[in-house]
Amino acid sequence: MQRNEVCMNTKTVFNRLQSIDDEVQKLHNTIFALKTTDIQAYADKYEELSISAALRSERIACQLRNLVYTTTDTRKADYLKQAAAVQGIKIFFSNSVLSITMPGLLPKRKLRTNTAFLHEPLNLALQTYVTEHYIPLYKRCVVCFSQIYDQNLSLQRIRDYDNLEFKQILDTIASYVLVDDTGLFCDSYHTTELGNYDHTVIFVMEPEIFPGWLKNRKSSIKTISEIS
Repeated sequence: MQRNEVCMNTKTVFNRLQSIDDEVQKLHNTIFALKTTDIQAYADKYEELSISAALRSERIACQLRNLVYTTTDTRKADYLKQAAAVQGIKIFFSNSVLSITMPGLLPKRKLRTNTAFLHEPLNLALQTYVTEHYIPLYKRCVVCFSQIYDQNLSLQRIRDYDNLEFKQILDTIASYVLVDDTGLFCDSYHTTELGNYDHTVIFVMEPEIFPGWLKNRKSSIKTISEIS
């Protein structure tokens, strides 16, 4: 079967590319507005623009992914493996603690938006890791979300935990390593830390390990509370 028989016709591809190009132009305009907005004087406007830019970028990435799947011979799993690497998704299991490094989490979406940008590569990365490495199925656990912010940028960017998208991330992780992610089996803990760049690290461990792990981590990292 020829590739052109599997995918859409040339006109349809052109129309989709034109739609993506339109989105890119809007993204360019939003970024220009961000560059000319005083973040100190107009913090709310800056937040609105930055979220708009980030969500538009997600849509563009997902639209381009779909074109790759439908107009080339690239397997979805092969592409998502590369997407996970580009996004900096890393998974490790050591000393009975599972750690998953991801891009910084975005605020909860106020509008219905494609969430495939992050969750599809994460799902593929977890699927690959549990196939190649042994990870116990946690019957009871503590899940710690560490939001790490670039210490060279304004601390005003730091958000309340309630405003961030944790639930879908936990649902994706739970399908591979947890018996159940309800409160009966899974406790959650959140920390805010400073680092060299924005990212999120999720740690999963048994409850008995958590107190010692937390004590060691607090003594080894810089937290917001240390900033006067």
